[in-house]
Amino acid sequence: MITRPPRPERPERFEGDLKVVSLGGGHGLAASLSALRRLTTELTGVVTVADNGGSSGRLRDELGGLPPGDLRMALAALCGDDEWGRTWASLLQHRFTSGGPLDGHAVGNLLIAALWDQHDHVAGLDLVGDLLGAQGRVLPMAAVPLDIEAEVHLTSAPDRITIIRGQVQVAQVDGQVVSVRLDPADPPACPEAVAAVESADWVVVGPGSWFTSVMPTLLVPGLRDALISTPARRALVLNLTEQDGETEGLSPTDHLEVLAAHAPELRLDAVIADTSLVDTRGTLEATARSLGARLVVSDLAESPGSDQHDPARLAAAFGQVMRQA
Repeated sequence: MITRPPRPERPERFEGDLKVVSLGGGHGLAASLSALRRLTTELTGVVTVADNGGSSGRLRDELGGLPPGDLRMALAALCGDDEWGRTWASLLQHRFTSGGPLDGHAVGNLLIAALWDQHDHVAGLDLVGDLLGAQGRVLPMAAVPLDIEAEVHLTSAPDRITIIRGQVQVAQVDGQVVSVRLDPADPPACPEAVAAVESADWVVVGPGSWFTSVMPTLLVPGLRDALISTPARRALVLNLTEQDGETEGLSPTDHLEVLAAHAPELRLDAVIADTSLVDTRGTLEATARSLGARLVVSDLAESPGSDQHDPARLAAAFGQVMRQA
């Protein structure tokens, strides 16, 4: 029998217990949250809500609410390392395998969807976090489900712009994504997410799928305005590798230029990059500086050549950046 532990003692962390908000979705946001919860308990994940595939897409189509998948992953990332936390994180991520309608559904998605039948989005997510003993809070970036539309140079038609609709479709596109936008174009931001950004000491953007997880958080007007005007410092974490389809052929510098094109008024304080990008360091450093940021280079990958950030190494990099601010 697993006994629910008491609330953990506050861990050793920065003087004043910095309030940190991390924006994004999927595995990238989960990596940031897994790292940041080692440094502070005043942590909020603000999650993109444009997923239209898999279990999330099916629940979104059937029930009409927000897609729960990226929110579920963020909550799992905030679970503790004790037996209670590991057990609930595993259950939340568990997927059914069957020949029926439950096939492919994640338990956490169904749990979140059930709570949304009885509570609003934020209250439902807070209840899941309470159950898990999550070391932080998870919020949607917008109060309504969103769709992503991308302008793409398809490999089959490189001389003209083609519009691709849907997060899954954009992520898997055979071609070069030029830009993305949201539908609706002016969605209402989640008020609690805006308040978290406005009151933060640090806001972290990335890593993650650049056009389908990271850029959407900059395209919700209320959230973007809060990110631009907040007195918080801002850090950007670059991906370790290109993503097949979505960012294939884009250099680390190109990633920064994409961000600048989508949110030209946004200034950064730090850009965090893996040492594998050292070959492009000169250009990358200059581009980071043009955004107001210093470049911080560190070993961040789980292993050489991996596309996954190691939470402990990423935590060390965050610590370096935030202590030197």
